[in-house]
Amino acid sequence: MRKLIAVRCSWDLRYGSEVEVGGSGYSDHGHFLTHLLLLCMCVQICKRSVEVMDAVRRGAQLAIDECQFQFRNRRWNCSTLETMPVFGKVVTQGTREAAFVYAISAASVAFAVTRACSSGELEKCGCDHNVHGVSQEGFQWSGCSDNIAYGVAFSQSFVDVRERGKGQSSNRALMNLHNNEAGRKAILSHMRVECKCHGVSGSCEVKTCWKAMPPFRKVGNIIKEKFDGATEVEQRRVGSTKVLVPRNSQFKPHTDEDLVYLEPSPDFCDYDPRTPGMLGTVGRQCNRTSKAIDGCELMCCGRGFQTQEVEVVDRCSCKFHWCCYVKCKQCRKMVEIHTCR
Repeated sequence: MRKLIAVRCSWDLRYGSEVEVGGSGYSDHGHFLTHLLLLCMCVQICKRSVEVMDAVRRGAQLAIDECQFQFRNRRWNCSTLETMPVFGKVVTQGTREAAFVYAISAASVAFAVTRACSSGELEKCGCDHNVHGVSQEGFQWSGCSDNIAYGVAFSQSFVDVRERGKGQSSNRALMNLHNNEAGRKAILSHMRVECKCHGVSGSCEVKTCWKAMPPFRKVGNIIKEKFDGATEVEQRRVGSTKVLVPRNSQFKPHTDEDLVYLEPSPDFCDYDPRTPGMLGTVGRQCNRTSKAIDGCELMCCGRGFQTQEVEVVDRCSCKFHWCCYVKCKQCRKMVEIHTCR
């Protein structure tokens, strides 16, 4: 049970607050009951899928690691601290950053659960046996194709539960559900075919192939590109349905694979103690020669930067010795480090 609670908390933390079962801190009884209902829904999912929870935990960590990699050179660098919820309150606002977090989180759960299926960790799923026979290109489908359909279905039932529990009529719920699906499509749309040749001396007399997910780094790159081109939207009623449409009518409609957001992002320049996750850029390293967002002018928000020389120890003069190891020397050099004031 400890494992289930840990997973539940880690996923709730994405939204900036834990679900508490005490009633304290709620502005009204209905708000408390809504959260309690969501908690019950999550617990029911966990009970039905106990064996999947380890994969969900790995997926959550995968999302954090990828977010921090993709935003390592930006003012908001996806920082996490033990004293605040994962990603802070940044995800409670309908910004581009929140759109990325929701997309990468949904994708990471689908990815981790699918990988667990293929590796034989789960009793309820395995390889995708719908991929079989001979392809139109003439090769034989064989091996273990990634069961992405199961991973996506689990991600939909697990990650989307909060929004579906609140109903899908609010503009923020519509935004979150859209970005969740866009994250999963970053995997679905980039499934690849991997093959192995069989024959004398490596000849390809017979070729067996299977479908595989792209590396998660590629998934992160795709979602980051969608972040850069995200569409600002607003809610409108079309007939009896509420939908999200571009706020600027001159922009082309977004697709299912694009990210959408509701409000502009803050500049992330200054530390705000009232907003967990708004850490500012004081003390951040910057690139003195770059004109991009990682450059000192933009990263430091015009406050200037300070430079210091530090000694760095690197491996150098590496040589391969038979057999079989590499031996390197340690080289010391002085480098300049630039940090924001």
